[in-house]
Amino acid sequence: MTTRLLLVNYLYASDEFEKKVAREHKVHIDILRAVGGKPSEIPPKLAAQADGLISYSAVAKIMLPLDAFPRVRCVLRSGVGFDTIDGPAWGARGVPVFNVPDYGTSEVADHAIALMLALTRGTARYHEALRADPVKNWTHTVAPAVRRLRGAVFGVIGLGRIGLAAARRAQGFGMEVVFFDPYQPSGFELATGLRRMRSLEELLKIADVISIHTPLSAETTGMIGAKALAKAKKGLVVVNTARGPVVDLDALYDALKSGQVAAAGLDVLPKEPADTGHKLIRAFLDREEWLDGRLTLSPHAAFYSPDANVDLRRKTIETVLDYIDNGTLANCVNREHLVAPVTAAKTAARRRSR
Repeated sequence: MTTRLLLVNYLYASDEFEKKVAREHKVHIDILRAVGGKPSEIPPKLAAQADGLISYSAVAKIMLPLDAFPRVRCVLRSGVGFDTIDGPAWGARGVPVFNVPDYGTSEVADHAIALMLALTRGTARYHEALRADPVKNWTHTVAPAVRRLRGAVFGVIGLGRIGLAAARRAQGFGMEVVFFDPYQPSGFELATGLRRMRSLEELLKIADVISIHTPLSAETTGMIGAKALAKAKKGLVVVNTARGPVVDLDALYDALKSGQVAAAGLDVLPKEPADTGHKLIRAFLDREEWLDGRLTLSPHAAFYSPDANVDLRRKTIETVLDYIDNGTLANCVNREHLVAPVTAAKTAARRRSR
């Protein structure tokens, strides 16, 4: 029986790439698009036929209960973040959940540094000021967050693949890099040569810039909030290319307003697209003078480059098929919840019995 993959919350304009990969591997794919930012509506018949389930959106969830997918043997979130997938619930059914953690590592790390530079070297503010008046604003004084990076402390929150890549880039600017990551084993600081902080508070007290690279979880939601920012070194620059809800926007607004935070560069927001009714976003859109040059936004685009996109789309399909065909659990994100994982031999036997 032909393996069937169900692709939901699909975001790309053309699906020829996925169809080509499917032909190469002799599998059938059904594609359901995300329309207007809303989750895909999944016909029960397609759900019942699917052997593999793939979700492409970083924010949209799968809008059917797990029982609607009786044949599904693996689930994958096409991207790094997987908080939209209920890993423990799927694991309880013996279904592994995967992500694609290695497709855009360089791009996100580059983007984090670019946001930092846009603020600390004033490039975004200079650009806007000169477009408004290239004569009157021909001055360095219009960019309020400019500072020397050499010797400054770059604090990484979450030293995984991307966090480490960002740290290496910051070192290239002569910055001292420190990190907080309670999930990295003892001695990881020795392997990386970076200075480890034992608490978030300890890191915030000395960091001139923080770059957030932690996944979203109950533990990290609102991590950078009023309490944390109050204990931070005054004049902090906040960069977030991870997940929007890690930063409390209300707290960030207050910290920017008071001057406790000098500037912020955000690629991700708690609500996407941006909530134009939120006071921080409203102040940004209204070009309120106190915020000019102190906040720069990008549209959850840190992951993107044409090359990264090709890697992501191919690895998405191949990760699922590698499990279905061979039982490979590479990049499984719910391993600790996985009950009786299906081995390669069991998988092959199951396929032969159909």
